[in-house]
Amino acid sequence: MTPERLGLLWGVTVFAGAGARLLAALTGLPGVVLLLLSGLLIGRSGLGLVEPLDLGQGLETIVGLLVSLVLFDGGLKLRLPGDTIKNTVLRISLIRLVFSLAAGLLAAHWLAGLSWSVSAVYSAIVLATGPTVVTPLVQQIKLASPLGDVLEAEGLVLEPVGAVLALLLLELLVGDLHGWKELAMGLFARLGGGVLIGLLAGLLLSEGLKRLGPDGLVGTRLQLTLGVLFLLYGVCEWLLPESGLPASVAAGLVVGRRPATQATQLDQLIRELAQLAITMLFPLLAADVSWGELSPLGWGGITCVLVLMLVVRPVAVSLATIGLPLDIRQRLFLGWLAPRGIVTAAVASLFSIRLEQAGVLGAGRLQGLVFLTILMTVGFQGLTAQPLAKSLGLLSNEEASTGDGDGSKATSQSIPVLPDPG
Repeated sequence: MTPERLGLLWGVTVFAGAGARLLAALTGLPGVVLLLLSGLLIGRSGLGLVEPLDLGQGLETIVGLLVSLVLFDGGLKLRLPGDTIKNTVLRISLIRLVFSLAAGLLAAHWLAGLSWSVSAVYSAIVLATGPTVVTPLVQQIKLASPLGDVLEAEGLVLEPVGAVLALLLLELLVGDLHGWKELAMGLFARLGGGVLIGLLAGLLLSEGLKRLGPDGLVGTRLQLTLGVLFLLYGVCEWLLPESGLPASVAAGLVVGRRPATQATQLDQLIRELAQLAITMLFPLLAADVSWGELSPLGWGGITCVLVLMLVVRPVAVSLATIGLPLDIRQRLFLGWLAPRGIVTAAVASLFSIRLEQAGVLGAGRLQGLVFLTILMTVGFQGLTAQPLAKSLGLLSNEEASTGDGDGSKATSQSIPVLPDPG
């Protein structure tokens, strides 16, 4: 690819993302939905102006670095006040890890027609909700704080787990791993190793920020943070592929909880960069979607995704919240909102290439089904999240009081305890 063509690719991509952001601000429509549509417009399914694969192997590196920034930002501002919220996140994550993984495997095989092995890879890829989608939605619709915390934390916990598990299943499929024992050991090593390296990097970064002091130059603080973060991601991917994602979350958690790091000020800077990363990545990865990969799936693919949205997710949330002080309105909303995001799209694109190179049948159908999942979850759930939250009375006090002049639907900023049925 010529430098001129490369510059045009990035120029068109960033301009399309910025245009989608502007349209979202003017119309009030969910930004993530418009970002997705902008990518379809400029990519293989639309005008054909952007071809992500032209970036070659650099695509994986660019996507990985930008995603690590988004996940670091999520860890930096993640707060889980109270045991109820922590228990909710933990139980949803564990039950979805088992139940949704198995249900996704069955749905992809029986409904979408993928082989068992490719279905397992698909189920792991789409396991997690996307922080890159959930966070902008939560912020835009001004969801009451506890539910927003739960949704963001769920994505931050499961996103790295799903990516690592999908990679290991892929390696098992192409013969790089032998047996489930090696897969389990690889999962433990990459998740555990990534978290440990991330914690160490977070401590070192916190110490550096502390030495700069509260009056340290803003630019220096930001440059130090980005330097440590990108080096962390590079080292982790070199030592343990896919461990850079859990490492980024762990580093953000440590920095966000060290008071001497001035995390609030740093968070504002990182948040702006994370939003820029999302604005660049969503159109870029959506541009890779081809109608030719979606059409062979037919109604079987659509039914598979609908089952995940309308059956698997609500059942998993219902099981996870048994005995917790969540009312029916909160359970309904948690059971509905589960859009997939950038990491899902990136992993699908890269894994499809590896499967094709290995001569595995169904690589194109895997990518098509993953992008169909993203299109349907982001489209339907992104457009309905705010109306549903408003009808259920789950918006924050500030938003509810400004909407339709009726503040009676506003909920408190903490998860209410259900009354004793006795």
